[in-house]
Amino acid sequence: MSSATIHPSSKAVPRYFNRELSWLEFDQRVLDEALSPNVPLLERVKFFAITFSNLDEFFEVRVAGLKQEVENNVSQRSPDGMTPVECLHALTPRVHRLVAEAYKGWRQLLEPSLAAHGIRFVLPAQVEGEAREWLNRHYHELVHPVLTPLAIDPSHPFPHLANKRINLMVRLTAKHTGETQLRRAIVQVPRTLPHLLQIPEKLMPGHAYVFMSDLIAAHLGDLFPGTQIDGSWLFRATRNSELYIDEEETPDLLAAVEQELHNRRKGAAVRLEVVHDCPEDIRAELLEHLQLKPDDCYLIDGPLHAGRLMGMLGGDFPSELRDPRFVPVTAASVREVKDLFARIRQSDILLHHPYESYGTVVEFLEQAAADPKVLAIKQTLYRTGGDPRIIGALMDAVRNGKQVTAVVELKARFDEANNIRWARALEEAGVHVVYGLVGYKIHCKLALVVRAEDEAIRRYLHLGTGNYNPSTAKLYTDLSLLTCRPEFGEDATHLFNLLTGICQFQGTRRLLVAHFQMHGRLLELIDRETANAKEGLPARITAKMNALVDTQLIDALYRASQAGVEIDLVVRGICCLRPGIPGMSDRIRVRSIIDRFLEHARIWYFENASRPEVFIASADWMPRNLFKRIEVAFPVEDGRLRDRIIEEILPIQLADNSKARLLQADGTRAEISSNPQTQARRSQEEFIQLAATSQKGEPQRNSSVVRAVPRKKLN
Repeated sequence: MSSATIHPSSKAVPRYFNRELSWLEFDQRVLDEALSPNVPLLERVKFFAITFSNLDEFFEVRVAGLKQEVENNVSQRSPDGMTPVECLHALTPRVHRLVAEAYKGWRQLLEPSLAAHGIRFVLPAQVEGEAREWLNRHYHELVHPVLTPLAIDPSHPFPHLANKRINLMVRLTAKHTGETQLRRAIVQVPRTLPHLLQIPEKLMPGHAYVFMSDLIAAHLGDLFPGTQIDGSWLFRATRNSELYIDEEETPDLLAAVEQELHNRRKGAAVRLEVVHDCPEDIRAELLEHLQLKPDDCYLIDGPLHAGRLMGMLGGDFPSELRDPRFVPVTAASVREVKDLFARIRQSDILLHHPYESYGTVVEFLEQAAADPKVLAIKQTLYRTGGDPRIIGALMDAVRNGKQVTAVVELKARFDEANNIRWARALEEAGVHVVYGLVGYKIHCKLALVVRAEDEAIRRYLHLGTGNYNPSTAKLYTDLSLLTCRPEFGEDATHLFNLLTGICQFQGTRRLLVAHFQMHGRLLELIDRETANAKEGLPARITAKMNALVDTQLIDALYRASQAGVEIDLVVRGICCLRPGIPGMSDRIRVRSIIDRFLEHARIWYFENASRPEVFIASADWMPRNLFKRIEVAFPVEDGRLRDRIIEEILPIQLADNSKARLLQADGTRAEISSNPQTQARRSQEEFIQLAATSQKGEPQRNSSVVRAVPRKKLN
């Protein structure tokens, strides 16, 4: 089969979706939630903000990379058949349509709905009386002192525009030696100031917010005394934010990452956002300075830097404007447990976050830090967030005389500064901190505890799909496994020795480790299902992940579909596989779920002729995960836990007909067809109910779910 066609008898159609356009379709799904009347209002604002945070990263990384390839005259085609130039030409109008739709939704739906509930965004000129006095006093006392007006003239060159910083371009008239002069200046809105300022309710009823940029614009006369302000317009530049580090040549990786973080704000510009009423000559000047083209300019008719609307969501609002309150429960398997090590010795523990509390993982590390029998703790840290409990447990362990090693990934995108800070704090506390392997990101999530027991040394292990971040663990759906299986512990020991020492990969007995053997093993598992289907044996694949990009794995899935394997994929974001193509992928169904929690777990199910194998992993099916990162996938060998995944977790996700969308052969995503007799299913709500049921001591299994391996095709 040609790599450029779907089937010999069909006209030429790419075998794969374009990665960048698939990313944008994911953003469209997030925006759909923001504009959906079925979503509570403040949750819609959250999704609106996420849409634009995602777009920021899209430009900082993906568009920046494409532009760099164009500048370097790279003409190599991506798997979908596009050159970098063609890809940019395809994605630019798509982004413009997405941005236009988003801000139309803001003006016509979100902002009026917020106002109807007393949540308003007001201009300073609309504020009167005591509220106006309070606002002016706030400006003069807390804002004006930190502002720096920057003139643009022959003696004042155009200032550097920092990445994603909101700026005001000011046009003014000044008199100098009796002559009237037209002048321009820029005022940068400092990031140290809040994006939104709430006027006290006692001064202005309801929730009234003023954008900091509007407050500054209203007081420009104070910054430019003796002049006439002719106009001001907000704008923002987005820059290439990828880090470029030659790890083999740098003697100090931490210092090199710090230097690159400083350089990030100076990366090449890739996008200009300006308010919609900005004069054309101002836009042209900004584009020329940033060396951008007109297509790189986005007109914003709404709040600039919409991702920072997240800051308002912590306010005291009526409960009906939010999702129902949810508090994770302690898993039934550990609810009355005092000694986690004794409980793990009985059997493996599977935790489904956030429905089952991540506090159990924190407690595992805290008990290890305090337990006099624990000799050593080794842990990987990718995104730690601001919660001090995980880091604190490691520091406590050192104070208690344990040998503690932390493998900190300094290059976790946009978390580099945070990880550098924690790495230094850990080193100061006496933790042995290392930064992994040259050329590879350490993305696996595992913690190894070595404990001296009466009979021998025993190794306890936490393996997970999510980061060691208790804060995001309340918002992301992930899985954790706690085990003391000797083979798992031995594999983890070999892996940590690889990450911290100088040795060759020794292979593993149970864990699958990228970049060494995970990709090859995945191909073998898919091919085994293909062979079983050809032999008439039960064959099915169900896989859940965040992204599917690797073309070798996609081709293997195509072959499996053609052989008769039924394949259900739950892919949250980017998916380059085209489902539902006759003769190639007609047995493959791809759905995505976007709901109140971010779907983040990776689960792989292979029927294996009625002897199912289930793996949980840190890796998505992307080349970067499988070849440029250290990732870990691990089998679920406890039969009860495996059955829970097969009979509960995966089936509930596959049955979702409320928040799930099916990927179509043309790249769009459609609602799942239903009829009045069809029961509405919302997977995340069902998991919440299951957790609540277990909290009451009732049986946890949901008898209404279907198996993960149904023989009939799911709609």
